[in-house]
Amino acid sequence: MSLLILGLIVFLGAHSVRIFADSWRAAQIARIGERPWKGLYSLVSVAGFVLLIWGYARARGATVVLWQPPFWTHYLAALFVLIAFVLVAAAYVRGTHIKSAFHHPMILGVKSWAFGHLIANGTLAGVVLFGSFLVWAIVDFAASRRRDRVAGTVYPAGTAAGDAIAIAIGVAAWAVFTFYLHERWIGVRPLG
Repeated sequence: MSLLILGLIVFLGAHSVRIFADSWRAAQIARIGERPWKGLYSLVSVAGFVLLIWGYARARGATVVLWQPPFWTHYLAALFVLIAFVLVAAAYVRGTHIKSAFHHPMILGVKSWAFGHLIANGTLAGVVLFGSFLVWAIVDFAASRRRDRVAGTVYPAGTAAGDAIAIAIGVAAWAVFTFYLHERWIGVRPLG
């Protein structure tokens, strides 16, 4: 469990710099440059991600069961993850109503993914992993919206075509991950 917690601290810590130390981040970018900053940020993020995946895999084998979620929560989790995939796709597709309305669909996607997994996993390792991501996403979304208000950020209006592309990409990616990759990579069949 300690490896999982260390990975979460490193990964979510790197992703929390803008939340808690935005002026320090700006000063570092000014000092070393944007590309080196992004390189360091990526390196720390990958290291944290590897640690948390490795830590979760180890913790899952010897974790404490806190509650036994009903089987139907797996289907509910699949719905939340489908929404997450569409939201993440909308973060990268230009001209979506989704991005125009929510401004930060990637963070909402993390929220949806984490919540879905939290309700379908009753283990201590699951609560630590998915609960941490959910709390981080709630705090990051609020901080990001606050930054937008302060900066007067305006998001362009979306189009139906942009939404259709984001939905198609999100649904296709969800289907591939749910019915093929999740079991291969994670060892769990989400809907079976």
